[in-house]
Amino acid sequence: MEETMPSSKKIAVAGATGRAGHHATDALRARGHDVVPISRSQGVDVITGNGLAEALAGVECIIDATTGPSPEQDPATTFFTTAARNLQEAGQQAGVQRIVVVSIIGTDRFSHGYGAAKVAHERAMLAGPIPALVLRAAQFHELVPQLMEWGTQGDVAYVPRMRTQLVAASTVGEALADLATAPGPQRSGPPFAEVAGPREESLVEMATLFAERRGHPAKVEAVTDTSDPDHELNENGALLPGPSAKLAGPTFEEWLKATY
Repeated sequence: MEETMPSSKKIAVAGATGRAGHHATDALRARGHDVVPISRSQGVDVITGNGLAEALAGVECIIDATTGPSPEQDPATTFFTTAARNLQEAGQQAGVQRIVVVSIIGTDRFSHGYGAAKVAHERAMLAGPIPALVLRAAQFHELVPQLMEWGTQGDVAYVPRMRTQLVAASTVGEALADLATAPGPQRSGPPFAEVAGPREESLVEMATLFAERRGHPAKVEAVTDTSDPDHELNENGALLPGPSAKLAGPTFEEWLKATY
């Protein structure tokens, strides 16, 4: 008896040029699905709404992996809530059946900054007419070199103290593809899922590994931003995945060796 192949779906990826978005796009195409990339470089703007109606024609599911131009709370909140509203409204008119949105593990515990903006993003998406699923991910492996760059002052790279379970962006892309193509209009239970790497790691220790691998001239030092009212969440395990999270490799060390 011949095995039947899963039917191809038409899926839009908002933020298709970003870290998670481009990996989700690759994963979906590798599985034979018709992917509609949504980004300003493709002539579609989730903030102004330009090109959205045309892009979503015939689309069954939207993956929202958008990221705004600012990490600050107010502009990030405005970006995310505007994008969520536009995707929900245009998606409803196009007959979209499901939206999957990328978020951050532990973000619901934050009262300030980018974490609070992502909470607003989740709420705005879940309040819309299209059933939404939220995939909360751990910090990406790719965040480590970025933090090194941002935190380098002279011969010292200041990196936040953080307990995390770093995950590859490609692993998050696969998890997004899984949720976007799962059978049924909405999974049962709470509309949240988590994905993280295979083990807990210290962000500072991983930054040190990165510096050694790349021959980075700066010495890595841990820093705590006491002006941030949520800074203790970085250190007390609030960013670690729950017991039902999907855990998948590669580890940071494996990713580092394969990438650099």
